This record gives sequence, structure tokens and C-alpha cells, in this order.
Amino acid sequence: MAAAGPRDSKTSLPAVDDALHDEKPSAAVQQDVDRRLLIILGAMQAVSFLDRANMSNAAIAGMTKDLALGVSNRYSITLLVFFGPYVALQFPAGAFVRKLGPRMFLSSIVFAWGIIMMCFGFVQHWHSLIALRMLLGALEAGCFAGQYYLISSWYSRYHLHKRISVFYLLGVAGSALGGLLALLFSQMKGLAGYNGWRWIFIMEGLITIIVGVLGFIFMVDFPEDAHKAWGFLNEREAAFIVRRINRDRDDGEPEAFAWRKYLKPAKDLKVWGFALCFFCSTVQAYSVGFYLPLIIQGNMGFSVTISQVLSTPPYVCSMILIGPPPPGPSTSAPFVTAGASANIASVMVYQANNIRGPWKRAFCSGSMISFGGTGGIAGSLIFRAQDKPDYLPGMIGCITANVIILIVVSLLTIHFYRSNRKADRGEKVIEDLPSFRYTI
Repeated sequence: MAAAGPRDSKTSLPAVDDALHDEKPSAAVQQDVDRRLLIILGAMQAVSFLDRANMSNAAIAGMTKDLALGVSNRYSITLLVFFGPYVALQFPAGAFVRKLGPRMFLSSIVFAWGIIMMCFGFVQHWHSLIALRMLLGALEAGCFAGQYYLISSWYSRYHLHKRISVFYLLGVAGSALGGLLALLFSQMKGLAGYNGWRWIFIMEGLITIIVGVLGFIFMVDFPEDAHKAWGFLNEREAAFIVRRINRDRDDGEPEAFAWRKYLKPAKDLKVWGFALCFFCSTVQAYSVGFYLPLIIQGNMGFSVTISQVLSTPPYVCSMILIGPPPPGPSTSAPFVTAGASANIASVMVYQANNIRGPWKRAFCSGSMISFGGTGGIAGSLIFRAQDKPDYLPGMIGCITANVIILIVVSLLTIHFYRSNRKADRGEKVIEDLPSFRYTI
């Protein structure tokens, strides 16, 4: 059984023995990649979800009263303004992460939005929330798309599903902990004369800053530069990763940037099919994140403390997808909707496994995540205060989104099956690579 070579980075990128491509000899290298890549990216995604959805926790902890957010539709406005810059900057972010490198780009924006998040704790007027939410949206625009692009660049297609699932699982943990952390930090009420909701933002912003610093220390760039990272792979091991990706889909090495290459995938209809599925999934996920604590408190009559605690179990449900929900339709409904969080990872892998090319991945990451941001706009609106206690329009919206996903996935599956049959007969070349086949 061949072992990975000694960790020596003094030589140029070498050729790799064919024996090293066997799965078992590569296990040690694969584990190094998994640990170094997925843990820090998962932590970044966790604080992203935490910071994006903590408005609802702060709202029931006193922010609504202190900033008069209950007047008219002020709360919904503060939610919506996040998504303008978040959607608009997705496509430039996909290009920047390739040009600047994921380590510097991602760790910097995480550090910056941690500072912005701390500033939330010091606002004195609801108008200030609008400016801060827009800045937060601009900074977070590059995070999810950049992380997804980086992960899909490191793994061959049949190794990707487990890794995307682990990455997103760690991210959902941020949402799962949101209610508990909010409860913990709100107990600091009175410290330095600040209300409890202010400490939610201050402390969670501090956590985000720490994660940004850790990202700068431990994050790695794309596979071709992996041997340059501190304490990571040597040149032979990096060459093995690149060679394995090339054997799978022949896009393991960078290409020179050109707008024509970057924008060409916009003509591919399946790209927008993936994006539509992602939109439909995020509509449901965002609606839960933004409104669940408010619904639990206002509609079910629980105290602020219990409402914070009860906002956690639906996310735990989406992480494990086993076990019966609590009795009663009003408390079980969020568990059904929280399944959208589990669905998001599947859509991400479905797209990543059926495209190829570094710049196409960059474009498709931006297109899909921008549609996800648009789903956040819809998710901010479908559960309205005037619709309680049944929230029928919101439930109809979520059901409709699931039906659309079923239709689009069915059409894509038929298309992929037919295309693979034609490629097997030599009648068609898929993704400009004769050996490429869609995964169904």
C-alpha cells in the first residue's frame, strides 16, 4: 500500500504515481483536507447563519420595544435591506475569491462583519439598523458562494456530497445554537447599562471576529496552492489532489480569467434550474430563521426565555432528520419547515456534480447563492403578523416552493438521463468533456 510522501515542499509540483490514486492510500491525505478545510469553513458558515438570523432573538429580548420596531412594517424593512447588496454582489464575489484567494478574502470579510455585528449593539434608532444590515449583506455576499466554490474545487464529484453535508451541518449548528446563545447573552442585561438584546449582538459579533482570525491562520486556498499553506500538504500531496480532480472532471487547475468564460454559463438552462431549486429551499429556511421565535412567543404564548429555547429544536431536527416532533400541530409545523435546511445541502451537491470548469463553478456559485438571497426576501415577507394564528399564506408559500422543487428536479433528471444515453452512444459531448456524465 503506497503511502503519501514525506512532507517536503522544496521540489516543484511532481508527477504522482498511479498507485496513489487508489482510495485507501489516499485516505491520510483526504483526512488532512477534510479537517483543515471543512472545520474552519463550517465555523464561518455557522457564524454567518447566527449573525444573519439573530434579529428575531434580539427582537423578543427587548429590541422591538427600545427601537420601536413594532410600528408599521419596520421590522420587515430591517430584514429586507440585507438582501439588496447580498444579491447584487454575489457575482463579483465569485470572481474575487478566485483572484484574491479564499484565505485572505473570506477571513477578511468574516472579521469585518464581526465588527459590524458588534455595532448593532450600540444603535439608538431603528434607521441605524438599516445601514448596518446593508453593510452586513454586502460583506456576507462573498462568504457562502466563496465557501461553496472552494469546497467544490477540492473534491471529485462522488466525494462531494458527504463534505458539503458536513460543511452545511456545521453551519446549521450556528442556527441551532442561536436561541440558546441569545438566551445566555441576554442574561447580561444591565451590565454596563445595556439591555439584554444589545449583548446578543455584541457577544455574537465578538465570536465572529474570533472565527475570522482563525480563518486567516488555518484556511487554505485552492488545491494548486495547497502546498504553500502552513502545516498542510506538501507538493506531492497537492499534486495528488489536483490529479484526482482532473481524472474526474478535468478542471483541477486554474484558467486565466476572461469575462466570456465567466459569463458563458448564463446560457445554460440547467444552471437556472439549480438556482430555482435553491431559491425555493431558502424561502422556507429564511422564513423559519426570521420569524420562528416571534411566532412561538406571540402566537403560542410562551415567555421570552422559553421562546428562545424552543427556536433551537427545529434546526436540530434538520441536522439529524430522525425522531418524532413534539405533540400538537402548532409545535410540529416548524419541524416540517426546518427540513428545508437539510434540503439546501442536497441542491448544492446536485449542482456541483453536474457542472465543470473553474470559472463555470465561480459563476454558478454566484447564481445559485444570489437566488438564495432572493429567497431570503420572500422568506422575510410570507409570514405576516396579520395572518396569525394560522399563517396560511406562509404555509401555502412553503408548500408551493416544495412542489416547484419536485417539478424542476424531475425535469432535470429526465434531461440528464437522456443526455447520458446520447453520450454513451457517441451522439453528444457533455460539458465539453467526452468522459463526463451527469449524476442523477
